[in-house]
Amino acid sequence: MLLFARNIGGRASPRVSSFYSSPLQNPFPLFFTPSFPSSQNSIFARPMIWFTSFLCVIRYPFVSKPSFDDIASESMRSALQKDGPHMFESALAPIWVSKALVKLKGDPKSALKFFKEAGARPGFRHTAESYCILAHILFCGVFYLDARSVIREWILLGREIPGCDFFDLLWSTRNVCRPGFGVFDTLFSVLVELGMLEEARQCFWKMNRFRVLPKVRSCNELLHRLSKSGKGNLSFSFFKDMVVAGLSLSVFTYNIVIGCLAREGDLETARSLFEEMKCMGLRPDVVTYNSLIDGYGKAGLLTGAVIVFDEMKDAGCKPDLITYNSLINCFCKFERIPQAFEYLHEMKKRGLQPNVVTYSTLIDAFCKAGMILEANKFFIDMIHVGLLPNEFTYTSLIDANCKIGDLNEAFKLEREMQQAGVNVNIVTYTALLDGLCEDGRMREAEELFGALLKAGWTLNQQIYTCLVKQAISYFEHMTRTGLQPNIMIYTALIDGLCKNDCVEEAKNLFNEMLDKGISPDKLVYTSLIDGNMKHGNPEEALSWRDRMIEMGMELDLHAYTSLIWGFSRYGQVQQAKSLLDEMLKKGIIPDQVLCIHLLRKYYDRGDINEAQALHDDMMRRGLIAGTVDIKVPSVHT
Repeated sequence: MLLFARNIGGRASPRVSSFYSSPLQNPFPLFFTPSFPSSQNSIFARPMIWFTSFLCVIRYPFVSKPSFDDIASESMRSALQKDGPHMFESALAPIWVSKALVKLKGDPKSALKFFKEAGARPGFRHTAESYCILAHILFCGVFYLDARSVIREWILLGREIPGCDFFDLLWSTRNVCRPGFGVFDTLFSVLVELGMLEEARQCFWKMNRFRVLPKVRSCNELLHRLSKSGKGNLSFSFFKDMVVAGLSLSVFTYNIVIGCLAREGDLETARSLFEEMKCMGLRPDVVTYNSLIDGYGKAGLLTGAVIVFDEMKDAGCKPDLITYNSLINCFCKFERIPQAFEYLHEMKKRGLQPNVVTYSTLIDAFCKAGMILEANKFFIDMIHVGLLPNEFTYTSLIDANCKIGDLNEAFKLEREMQQAGVNVNIVTYTALLDGLCEDGRMREAEELFGALLKAGWTLNQQIYTCLVKQAISYFEHMTRTGLQPNIMIYTALIDGLCKNDCVEEAKNLFNEMLDKGISPDKLVYTSLIDGNMKHGNPEEALSWRDRMIEMGMELDLHAYTSLIWGFSRYGQVQQAKSLLDEMLKKGIIPDQVLCIHLLRKYYDRGDINEAQALHDDMMRRGLIAGTVDIKVPSVHT
């Protein structure tokens, strides 16, 4: 097995298997040796070189004594200089390099130099084994930074290779030097550093199996990365792995997990871990308390937040600025401004000065409460004390001024914001557009809307809702003045309402159309089908489909796509499959995205046989490409 690992990806040769082969030049050089030389210089033109190389392979057990012990390190370096070109013509040159590195294990500097010189040979690439051997040599020689660099380079080169198991390869070469298990901690921490979190978890499991566990500090970094990646469940799962492995957990370990659980709203588990760490003799610090206070506050459990705050003070842990900002924020968020001010005063008594977050939170609370004068006062005060307002501060004031109709002040703040170098975000522009629409200044709203589109902004749902509302307002004004809307106006409004989840209003307009003798077109029905599907009314969507057919209209690609996507989403895969068959019989070809979506729903339900049959049928019809791979879920996913 070691022989295979040693030669994976070597030169294409009848004698040496390749770990990775491609008709193209592979950008990953980890397991490659030089390409074949010309025929007159090939190893097959030199039988003795080939034969001795072959013997080298079958006689070289890694943990045994090298067959050329009599060769001194100096002689080896000399051989590299004199006969290097001939040596590197062999398909098994990487094997020779690995053996040479082992011979140099007592001289880490020379080993590293030799490794670099060999790697600089035209066309030559080290094997994974060479990287592992050198990492062990450097680590045993206390060249920790160099060892880390070698491991990092190896992982970066090998990360795209399917099935490349870094731990197994490093473990198989552990007997090069005296056992030094710290190198495995380095491997683990580099995987984490490179964001290869799943590979790091697998590495941990294998390390645990062989009882060469990484340091708690390294595990904490993986915990932190998992918690920040939006995979809180994996973070908590890894925490339990650490406990089972018998690692001595630190306060920092608990802080990461408690913070993650609190952010995700699992306050019961967070509190349980809080009590557990105290029972283990670990004293919660300011970070622990702040995480719980913030979690309770954002969940609206203000009493719970206050209880934790009191416990914090009773335990002799001093609240910091973050503590008070969390309390002020949660009380402001739930419109309890007087209590927020109590914490502001207490904070100042403790010698803590409000920062931008403190001021911005209070300004936003005043704005939402319609207390614009108080908000402006705090805005002026924060500038006076030398604090620079951020985009959140400005946006709160702009939105408040738009809501009271003071658009001049709102745009003045927007200009001031840009002059101060503060980024104007989409929320700011949404507030301005909403203000213009509410004030009836549609031409200016259209100009701003067009400018945003031209600048490449991705507009949010609130902007479109605002424009649809204003369009309805114009429509009502038209009817009041005696103007008769035509089919195009009704269609546009119904489509806009459906896209903004205003399905009932769209239905009312549809009925109004009929009352006025205007016949709905295909787009109207399709919009209502799509709107009802997205609104969670699949049966209502089918009803609109039936009405459409009764009117003599054929369903098009958009209508079928809405129905199939919707029924798949609600778990009614048989209904979705029936509609797919129906559209195919009519010669309407679905796109690949829709087909993959339906297939995945079958797999999600565990209908593997039906999913495979459908997959094969789609392949036969050419609906999905041969390169598409729908993964079958397993108990591990």
